[in-house]
Amino acid sequence: MLSNGRKESRRQECPMLSRHARRGVSVVAVQAALLASPSGVFAQSNSRELPAVTVDAPATVKLKPRKPMRTAATGRNSARPTAERPTSVAATDEQGTGSTRASIDQPAAVVRYQLPQRTFGITAKQADETVNLKDPEDAVKYMPSLFVRKRNDGDNQAVLATRSWGLNSSARTLIYYDDLLISALIGNNNSGASPKWNLISPEAIGRVDFLNGPFAAAYPGNSIGGVLLITSRMPDKPFAVAKETVSVMPWNQYGTKDTYMTSQTSAAAGNRDGKLSWFVSANHLDSYQQPLTYTTFGTVFGVGPANTSGAIGAWNRTGGVANVIGTGALAHSQQTSGNLRVAYDVSPLVQATYSLGIWNNHQTSDPQTYLTSTLNGQPTFGGQGAFANNKYTWDQTHLSNAVSLKSDTRGVFDFDLSASSYNYLQDILLNPFTVTPTGVGYSLNGKITRNDGTNWQNADAKGIWRPSGIDGLHEVSFGIHGDRYRLENPVYLSSVWYATSSTGTGQLFTTGVGETRTGALWLQDAWKIVPNLKLTVGGRLETWRSLDGFNINSNPTATSGIPAAPIPVFVAVPKNQPGLNSTNFSPKASLSYDLSKEWNVTASFGESYRYPTVTELYQNITVAGVATFANPNLKPEQDFTGELNVERKWNDGRVRLTLFKERTNNAIISQTTNVTNSTGGQTPTTTIGNVDAIRMQGIELSVDKDNVLVNGLQVFGSVTYVDSRILSDPTFVSTIGGTTATGKRVPNVPEWRSTVGVTYRPNDNWAYTVAGRYTGKQYATLDNTDTFAHVYQAFDPFLVFDMKIHYKATQNFSFDFGIDNIFNAQYFLFHPFPGRTFVLAGKYSF
Repeated sequence: MLSNGRKESRRQECPMLSRHARRGVSVVAVQAALLASPSGVFAQSNSRELPAVTVDAPATVKLKPRKPMRTAATGRNSARPTAERPTSVAATDEQGTGSTRASIDQPAAVVRYQLPQRTFGITAKQADETVNLKDPEDAVKYMPSLFVRKRNDGDNQAVLATRSWGLNSSARTLIYYDDLLISALIGNNNSGASPKWNLISPEAIGRVDFLNGPFAAAYPGNSIGGVLLITSRMPDKPFAVAKETVSVMPWNQYGTKDTYMTSQTSAAAGNRDGKLSWFVSANHLDSYQQPLTYTTFGTVFGVGPANTSGAIGAWNRTGGVANVIGTGALAHSQQTSGNLRVAYDVSPLVQATYSLGIWNNHQTSDPQTYLTSTLNGQPTFGGQGAFANNKYTWDQTHLSNAVSLKSDTRGVFDFDLSASSYNYLQDILLNPFTVTPTGVGYSLNGKITRNDGTNWQNADAKGIWRPSGIDGLHEVSFGIHGDRYRLENPVYLSSVWYATSSTGTGQLFTTGVGETRTGALWLQDAWKIVPNLKLTVGGRLETWRSLDGFNINSNPTATSGIPAAPIPVFVAVPKNQPGLNSTNFSPKASLSYDLSKEWNVTASFGESYRYPTVTELYQNITVAGVATFANPNLKPEQDFTGELNVERKWNDGRVRLTLFKERTNNAIISQTTNVTNSTGGQTPTTTIGNVDAIRMQGIELSVDKDNVLVNGLQVFGSVTYVDSRILSDPTFVSTIGGTTATGKRVPNVPEWRSTVGVTYRPNDNWAYTVAGRYTGKQYATLDNTDTFAHVYQAFDPFLVFDMKIHYKATQNFSFDFGIDNIFNAQYFLFHPFPGRTFVLAGKYSF
């Protein structure tokens, strides 16, 4: 955020470039910058971006003379008509041309397509000063109603939860990095379908904005939960940045006591030379993680497997026995990521961009047992095969490519063309098949779980027609969209689990294969009825189908061979799954009224369809001890959402009140329950199905204001209340008998969520921040029977406070010291979440 009279060079900052280490080095990051980003916040200080078309009442200020631009927009300004609308701060990052806070101005995409949503956002400078920013997803930490399920630094399963959808709803929120969709719509879960945050370098971020609801025809029905827009910044002169971040977390829970440390080295560099600009970044992370899961056993409290001691008596979230006998996944992850973004001015009015991202992860997990043999006094797994599920080596290399061609004439017609692809070049998980009957050994044979070959592609062609020019009564936008998602997920048996060919013995244990395709046409008209009243109407026609669905499930019947290498005997059950299809139309409407320059009221409605993802339909898999079973007969979700926004804006802040209501028919909801296996252990098992109807309604209040009481003091916060209910679920089957889902709260949607924080900036060099986050009780079961708190797999309410001190020592050097979870709150969101974590970072800009 900027204070009056303050200008700063916008330098790209990015962690130190490290070499690709062989074992686990992460490689992905840069994500380019999309060309006409109307925020000079994202460019160097002497660059000038195109003016944004504001949807707010024009600020009554005197325009400054416009300088020639050295960016892709250089020729565009000279080609502009002399009559221009006032330039928003989002476009200039200067004082006096609108707000003194760039983050409260509308972002580029909203301005360009006249999107109906009201937004809230954060700039790169704000995030750098106020957030312990280790991964790009950290930037949204204190934004109203949002929560990222980040379990550790470098977590590649960090799902974004919104006001009405929870931690397992990755396909109900869209996340874009400029024109690149980083949401992995291959699935709807918090594992393999989590957003690909690793495609973004934190130093490449210009600003982050969130749009609630499926109110824009330009976005597919996956916008039910909202749309997160991450805008990049590109350089206009030579620069380089290096950053080192270290975090340390002491841990003491159940029988595990240790200190876990993460080091992260990153770097970025870029330049502009005539028509060509480029940005490159790299990041290496080495992370030791707290236990992500625990291994549980038994039906008698405190009693472990036969001939063992050391079991810790515990309950599960529904009140059943779940004695903890050791950790599950206890991982060490080495990730390397790299990204290149190139932009070229094809003409003064048209720019082409290309981005390349690569990410590599080498992760190992070595479970810890709490059990001791009563026969010989030595550590033992007690014959529990769940330990074998959590012993693994996982190698991943993913590649993304994206291209776009965009005009910015600000005349009668503009266009955007974009296409992207994401490919799992390598994704291989190696497990032993089981444990040895005694001791802490594993069977020699094992399983090879592969996802390489999984891929997806997206393509969009968009146009904007302004029949009466940039300030005309109508602005019509339209487009065509296509996507394809392909799942390849075979699991092979191997003779030597840790050293074997990628297809093992060649014998399929399970497989899941399938594909989904979507095509869409959309149209929207933003009609300025009078200068302060705008009606936006639109619609989206979509056709979707699933095809090539095929599964093999294996039912083990016995084992033969020696105990150290049991050979499973099983019956393979192949199944060709039915193809599905659906064609739907989704109307949208929004009415926005500016009562004055400061006050706005907006009412919006949108219908949308969220189609089943390919993994929801076809992926049967066990990862880290959690088994998931797909459902090939799922129906699309049909969602109706409405909201009323009342907003009061100042030059340095705003307050907003939102009333919202949402109904979803055929909601696709997954459920995880513990299934007791043949050895007495428990296997978490997830199933997926349609729920006839759910309803969510609530209220959200957010405040963000600078210079409160004293100059330099920023206060920000939000509170969200959601009343969620299952209206009908006639197919529900109680696992304990006598319970029902109808009338219960929707799983994974907390009743209350809030944030509060203050930042004090006594001068340009220092920023002190203290912030808190609260989330209330949420249920994971349809019948809301998971009432036991502070146990593994529970979904606990939590209150966490963080702090950060940011110091800009010189023009080139800055450092940060922070503490996440100051009071060391211990809470579970299925997984145990991080305790008190100390963060130290240093950054040098060249």
